Amino acid sequence: MRRIQALNNLSKRCYAAARRSNTLTQPLAGSKAPLPVPLPPQNVQVSKLPNGLVVASLENYSPVSSIGVFVKAGSRYETAGSHGVSHVLRLAANLTTKGASAFKICRGIEALGGSLSVTSSRETMVYTADCLRDNLAEILGYLANVTSAQEFRPWEVEDLVSRVKIDKALAKECPQIGVVEKLHEAAYKTGLANSLYCPDYMVGRISSEKLESFVQDNFTSGRMALVGLGVDHAALRQVGESLLSVRTGPGASADKAVYRGGELRMQNSDDLVHALIAVEGGVSGSAEANAFSVLQRILGAGPHVKRGANTTSKLSQGIAKATAEPFDASAFHSSYSDSGLFGVYAISQAHCAGEVIKAAVAQVRGVAEGNVSEADVARAKVQVKSEYLMSLECSEGLLEEIGTQALMTATYQAPETFLQAVDSISKEDVVTAAKKFTDGKKTMAASGHLINTPFVDEV
Repeated sequence: MRRIQALNNLSKRCYAAARRSNTLTQPLAGSKAPLPVPLPPQNVQVSKLPNGLVVASLENYSPVSSIGVFVKAGSRYETAGSHGVSHVLRLAANLTTKGASAFKICRGIEALGGSLSVTSSRETMVYTADCLRDNLAEILGYLANVTSAQEFRPWEVEDLVSRVKIDKALAKECPQIGVVEKLHEAAYKTGLANSLYCPDYMVGRISSEKLESFVQDNFTSGRMALVGLGVDHAALRQVGESLLSVRTGPGASADKAVYRGGELRMQNSDDLVHALIAVEGGVSGSAEANAFSVLQRILGAGPHVKRGANTTSKLSQGIAKATAEPFDASAFHSSYSDSGLFGVYAISQAHCAGEVIKAAVAQVRGVAEGNVSEADVARAKVQVKSEYLMSLECSEGLLEEIGTQALMTATYQAPETFLQAVDSISKEDVVTAAKKFTDGKKTMAASGHLINTPFVDEV
């Protein structure tokens, strides 16, 4: 046995000695390393199938493929009796389907080295899967199962109650989330007024039947878009025709957003007051929305340096002159398919909340009066364009941009179109947007110890 061990421990030099006489000391004459053939660049391809499904893809030759299913199934499509169903549905993405159990979905995706995630907004729900290009067929099968073959077993749905409570508890710890949610609730009657989170009175009351009804009404081919990065368009079309054709038709439609304005105040013992005052903004993709985006950067949309202060913004400079107390202020802008919100967000100590809020509103009023330079407008337009282009550098941002356009318009416009639209914004457009804030009907949401916080009609 010792001799066998000795043979196994022979030095590698002994093996190399046999080839010592035939060693290659010079490269072969006339041999050159082959140059890589450059792959032709591809453009985004968009097509609409006969069943109404929109398919969009971009072949970027990446070894990792990203697939997204975009559905018009956000919280605005909930009815009065199904508030919170989109929140529960977001958490139910990994439950058992008609084609695979929850265990199989989890272990199968892990075995492929892939990932599956679900996000939702007030208008859309997005199922995203990432995997190596070689495993694309398998990951598409799982993606089709969780989007078009849901089963909603009652005992599995009941287990989601604890996760819903955890989500709500985490959201309550963040005052910013609460203020934004209350702002939408006060600004609209229905639709966009619905919260992204399940209301307290509906926790544990979202049944399998309500989930199934919501899916039947909204997860139809006419309300979905299949988007892929690093995939062949013809292959993606085939998936849409075969796997995502279970439910056809236009599905349910949402009521047009009706802005009403109002005020909601959340009184508590917090020393910091969070206040958000807004008016109705522009529709997503419109020239008015672009003008509000430029105005947002002029006023200040947050620090541009990590852990830095937003000291160069008009809001910060104006409020600093009005009070010596610490504060944080930025402009707020959110656009939707048929409405939008624009305003100012201020955080301050409770005893000086009134001074900070009024100083922030005064800065917008100053822009409405023309107190803005061409240099400010030019700088803000550069910021809007750079932030947009940087968001497209990562696959997540590019997939979201392509998917949103494909879902809403069934087309795709190159980034150059947006850049030209921003360049066309003039100083007069920005002043007009600011006047809409000063003259429009306002909505206000505030949280904290509001003893010194003015009401919306006092601002």
